[in-house]
Amino acid sequence: MTPIQALRRGASRRVELVPMNPIEQLRAGRLPHRVAQLLVGLVLFGISMALLLRADLGLEPWGVLQYGLIQHIPMSYGLMSIVVSFVVLLLWIPLRQWPGLGTVLNAVVIGLAIDATLAVVPDIEGLGWRVAVMLLAIVGNGVAGAMYIGSQLGPGPRDGLMTGLARRTGRSIRLVRTSLEVTVVVLGFALGGILGVGTVLYALLIGPVVQLFLPMLTVRVQAPEPRGLRPQRPEAAVTGPAAG
Repeated sequence: MTPIQALRRGASRRVELVPMNPIEQLRAGRLPHRVAQLLVGLVLFGISMALLLRADLGLEPWGVLQYGLIQHIPMSYGLMSIVVSFVVLLLWIPLRQWPGLGTVLNAVVIGLAIDATLAVVPDIEGLGWRVAVMLLAIVGNGVAGAMYIGSQLGPGPRDGLMTGLARRTGRSIRLVRTSLEVTVVVLGFALGGILGVGTVLYALLIGPVVQLFLPMLTVRVQAPEPRGLRPQRPEAAVTGPAAG
């Protein structure tokens, strides 16, 4: 089987993303596999974000904001990513959302991977190399996003904010995501963030890349039973429904 055939076969695979609460995510089976995939995806995500910064042709929307912030706050780019992630998590509280294991690890691991990559990858010289690294970073970011989403261990802080706002406002995911990203890009650019062709290409390509790789990287899990269909415990007839 050629790589192209393998890619087509993987992209045609159908595995459902199951809506689960944080406890159900941990009980859905194949946990070691899923945690390993989550961690690899988060590290790759951080590496790709660092490479996009080194390409110096424009950052992804939240990266524009983070880079703008470090122009005014003495902090590394990776550490600022962690700080912004936890600030975003605070916004989950009024949305009544609970973070999963993947959410917390997302907030920490990506920032650590960014700083580790920036420590070993120097500035890139030459426009041709910078364009190549930019494209590699965008594709790598999409693959990494598909890996951590496909682990089914909870959304990242920014993804959860998007879905939470969409649920609470009744607006579409597309509208909420666009509004959020335009807001952070404008704010980040005003603070001194790097805006360029990479920002535009990221916005255009990241969705299709994630969509291409998500079917082949989504881990099949055991869906939780609907509450009303769960079998009663023997003592339920006497004591009432079981807690939880």
